[in-house]
Amino acid sequence: MDTGAQPLHQRDGTHYLKPLQHMLAGFKKFDPATEKKLAVHPDLPRFARKRACRKGASEAEKATGDLVLIAFYYLLRVGEYTTKSRRRMKKRTRQFRLRDVTLYRRGKGGTMIVIPHHAPAHVIMAADAATLRISNQKNGHKGQCVHTWANVDSQDDCPVRALGRRAIHIRSHSRSGGALLCSFWDEIARGHVTNEMISFAVKYAAAALKYPDRGIPLSRVDTHSLRAGGACALSLSGYRPHQIMKMGRWAPRSTAFMEYIQNQLSTFSAGMSTNMSRIDIFTNMEGTENAVDLRAATIF
Repeated sequence: MDTGAQPLHQRDGTHYLKPLQHMLAGFKKFDPATEKKLAVHPDLPRFARKRACRKGASEAEKATGDLVLIAFYYLLRVGEYTTKSRRRMKKRTRQFRLRDVTLYRRGKGGTMIVIPHHAPAHVIMAADAATLRISNQKNGHKGQCVHTWANVDSQDDCPVRALGRRAIHIRSHSRSGGALLCSFWDEIARGHVTNEMISFAVKYAAAALKYPDRGIPLSRVDTHSLRAGGACALSLSGYRPHQIMKMGRWAPRSTAFMEYIQNQLSTFSAGMSTNMSRIDIFTNMEGTENAVDLRAATIF
């Protein structure tokens, strides 16, 4: 007897679910794939820093140039060292502060001696290494540190010197160790380097260095290009994946950094086609078991 009752899957509305899923799947086909930013080369942070040192540069430009250099060599995310004009109140990442910076000098026997922030400027600028302490960054454990040594080949490319300049500038205007690393003071008031300022500096440098002539469109260069560029530079310098992951604080099972190394480095595939062409024949073992025509088993 027909009671007129609807089946359960019709009464609770789930019969609309499959058509909706098909519709959403169709939208995905028209949605373009995310275009990743391309890695910048070491000449870009060098250019940004030199431009910040030009005569008449503002304190904001000096701070921006130093942070571009620091971000490249420490593989930082932009949210770790800049502020936003519109910030979400519940944001996990906390920007680096002055107290998160530790400078070192090399003592006798190779021991590392901490340089206090109140040390004379010439002592700070002669530091041999510097550490950034993770307070609450993405994928980072509180108290974790990322460490690097001074660049002995070039003062212009030295992230330790850049951190020293930031420390000296901040301490001359604030006694608080909680002052953000991106803080600066000029003749007007206190300000902060924003992600937009870093983005402009990166794009400006890329245009001045004619990156499009290298096959790198300006539209694909932005703040994340510094982190990607640092990863590529480490790989080309011979550092292993686990070392790059440690420096960039990638999660243990993350393979995100491999996309920079594999997809953006021409040296990754250097000699591949030559070596591939040297292989004459190889046997397809799966095809030999029940193959009637042995021609299907061997690839020439």
